[in-house]
Amino acid sequence: MNTDDGEVYSECIWNPLVKCGGKGVKVPNADAKTLLLLKPRGFCAGVVRAIDIVRIALEAFGPPIYVRKEIVHNRFVVEELQGKGAIFVDSVEEVPAGERVIYSAHGVSPEVREASQRRNLRVIDATCPLVTKVHVEAVKFAKEGYSLVLIGHRDHDEVIGTLGEAPVVTQVVGSPEEVESLTVPDPNRVAYLTQTTLSLDETKDIIAALEKKFPNIKGPAAQDICYATENRQQAVKHVASEAELLLVVGSDNSSNSNRLVEVARNLATSSHLIDSYRNIRPDWLDGVKTIALTAGASAPECLVEEVVKFLSTKGFSNVQEVEVMPENVRFGLPPEIVEAIASAPAGSPSATAD
Repeated sequence: MNTDDGEVYSECIWNPLVKCGGKGVKVPNADAKTLLLLKPRGFCAGVVRAIDIVRIALEAFGPPIYVRKEIVHNRFVVEELQGKGAIFVDSVEEVPAGERVIYSAHGVSPEVREASQRRNLRVIDATCPLVTKVHVEAVKFAKEGYSLVLIGHRDHDEVIGTLGEAPVVTQVVGSPEEVESLTVPDPNRVAYLTQTTLSLDETKDIIAALEKKFPNIKGPAAQDICYATENRQQAVKHVASEAELLLVVGSDNSSNSNRLVEVARNLATSSHLIDSYRNIRPDWLDGVKTIALTAGASAPECLVEEVVKFLSTKGFSNVQEVEVMPENVRFGLPPEIVEAIASAPAGSPSATAD
């Protein structure tokens, strides 16, 4: 891979089951500029699970494997899987009858499931278990006669899927101001749920506005914002005062990646979202002595490593990994994939997956 200034870096060899390394090494150089490498960063358990599902399905069943929407919101991941034979579609109506289709990590509405049944599609569900939790809560509250308020971004795939569970009784809000215009049949029978990838601080403000407007409002038994979203935001807060610039590796349609940028900017730290090191503008680095680097939950580690290598050529060779909290969550695979692994010939990539 060639950079604009002639430097050559090794190609990204990527395996979603294997960490690419990237542990920071503290280099005691008084003249070097500092790069703070945040941890946790990058792939969360739901993303690893979703990518593994597509990869194992391709190995076990062979291409083509159809995937409804982007499996996760990261261009690099999608292009890698396309190269292996995955075909990404916007609607199950684009999938030939009887073929296999994988639902993305963001989940789908009952309407999509019904459309798949009509086309006799062989479905493999890669919905993140934490998103499924929100769907279950929506169904429960709706059956109990509550009006639902879904906090989130109404055009995000996850929100569209959750909204589809109870569309008649659900309203979507994205700010405290939108709460003011809400009307419901019974103010004493209102419940709220949230998208899993929101800003903790922004969501807290919206919940406060809801509780003011509807004092008896109910919420989920445990918060819907996922552990990985919270951990990555807390890591940014931890170093924001020490860094003059925060770079977030992630695609522009990644909600959780965008929220990391917002968290830093809300703390008066300059921050930018980048797909890769190629997006780093020279003027961002002017006069900067300390950069913090993290990655959204759908961004692979090898892209982070490329940024580290690139910044080292700009003098940021004092690399310090800052671990804010440990993260050891893993999710099981769906039965179709477990069965595919069990029936794979010994020694094949699918048979050795865990």
